[in-house]
Amino acid sequence: MARAIGIRVLLVTAMLVSALRGGPAADERSIILATTTSTQDSGLLDELVPRFEKQTGIDIKIIAVGTGAALRMASTGDADAVLVHAPDAEKQYVDSGDLIEGRQIMHNDFVIVGPPDDPAGVGRERDVTAAMRAIAERGVFVSRGDDSGTHKQEMALWTSAGIDARSMRAREETGQGMGATLNVADQKRAYTLTDRGTYLALRTRLGLKILSQGDTRLLNVYHAYVVNPQRHDRVNASGARRFVEFLVAAETQRAIGEFKRKEYGEPLFFPDALPGAKKTNGA
Repeated sequence: MARAIGIRVLLVTAMLVSALRGGPAADERSIILATTTSTQDSGLLDELVPRFEKQTGIDIKIIAVGTGAALRMASTGDADAVLVHAPDAEKQYVDSGDLIEGRQIMHNDFVIVGPPDDPAGVGRERDVTAAMRAIAERGVFVSRGDDSGTHKQEMALWTSAGIDARSMRAREETGQGMGATLNVADQKRAYTLTDRGTYLALRTRLGLKILSQGDTRLLNVYHAYVVNPQRHDRVNASGARRFVEFLVAAETQRAIGEFKRKEYGEPLFFPDALPGAKKTNGA
């Protein structure tokens, strides 16, 4: 079921991109940004994109999908820029030459959330590996199942815990983005892995609470790239470069660090391109 949903999303995306392109040549006053749903669901793009459009006069058409789908769009030239959060997966597309001029933009972390009464005892476990084993033994887990950066991280955590996720009886996949998956987990009183930013942005509508956090394996790093015009001739590389440069500009980096900080009492994202910022993972 989840796989079928994911395929439908990609087909709709392909048709949408074809309509947005409007012809064989790139539109110099418009770019297509393929990005993860967490940047959209958290509200960050609603904050940043109007600033960029006002400063440059370049319109951004956002396609928010899982990181895997965003990277595949880059590989077919169906995006001009990408903003994604799966460094290991990104490397394949950098090595192939589809993505160039990568910059580390920001980071936050992944957290495991679940029902407040925590029937699997996740909150009592010492680290994320033990937490995943507790869920596998005693809980219900809702996965995005959409080849996103979050889904890739989830699968890596199951592997580290010595668990075959496909054999778990009480695990299901939504094939949807982070916001929708959080809603499903909430309805089912289940556990899920989420980026902190999306959870904080939606937590007033959810009954879920953070039960496992702080493990170094839960780091969540975002990079932006230009899609290589030497491989994909429809790409508006100049517009994409201006967007990446905008993301690493000091004013934008400060805005990322302050985004909803007052509202939630903590930042949703930590900027990584300010002078002196400690890099959590190289681009």
